[in-house]
Amino acid sequence: MRNIWKGVISFGLVSIPIKLYTATQSKDIKFNFLHKECMTPIKYEKVCPVCKTELQQQDLVRGYEYEKGRYVVIQEEDLEKIPLSTLKTIEILDFVSLKEIDPVYFVKSYYVAPGDLGAKPYQLLLEAMKKTGRIAIARVVLRQKESLAVLRTYDKCLVMETIYYPDEIRSTQYIPELDYQVDIHDNEMKMAVSLIENLTTTFEPEKYKNTYREALMELIHAKISGDEIAVPAQPEAPKVVDLMEALRASIEASQKQKAPSKEKKNKRKKTKGA
Repeated sequence: MRNIWKGVISFGLVSIPIKLYTATQSKDIKFNFLHKECMTPIKYEKVCPVCKTELQQQDLVRGYEYEKGRYVVIQEEDLEKIPLSTLKTIEILDFVSLKEIDPVYFVKSYYVAPGDLGAKPYQLLLEAMKKTGRIAIARVVLRQKESLAVLRTYDKCLVMETIYYPDEIRSTQYIPELDYQVDIHDNEMKMAVSLIENLTTTFEPEKYKNTYREALMELIHAKISGDEIAVPAQPEAPKVVDLMEALRASIEASQKQKAPSKEKKNKRKKTKGA
């Protein structure tokens, strides 16, 4: 992998040279739009509606609309003059517990690797964070934008997650459908908790697959080879009106699903014991 950013982690009076690597990649299947008549891919052109000319990247500048139809132009050199200590620094502000941060805050993940002469202080910070069970809240500038971030341990390295600022999280009070009142009976709560406990397991990420993407690729390959695409009949979802009956049926189904996995575990234990 190629690193996308070089800088330092500022940790008290300690500076740790580091490099950032993108930790995730999207595997969504992308389509091109074609002209229906001749199957030619459609281009998306940047055209000035006044000059009637197609523009290249070098013809564009950043503009901020401060009033309707009025812009102030910001050049690259203007951005470089902004007096921020975080331009090439991941500045640690606080250490907190990970469980205090709701997942709604997280944006994007980056692997953090030690830079030149940074291995020892990097490893020290990594092991100290593992020992204390804490994560770091930090500030960093990436792609001309200052972001709030967290540094946490993952596998054998540090990971930086950019996170939203609190004022970027929309309040749930603006969702009218959430303004309701219902009564939950004790038996309903007990059965719902029982269902959750039956479906609770350890997180094994490798067992989850993008079934839609797999089906889409099968469709694409079938189209390429000219095969007929078989569409399986979809069973109708049962219409359940009684909540208690739905919970009871769900619990019975979940118990049946768990039974084979328990048998497999027992067989493995016996095999190991033998």
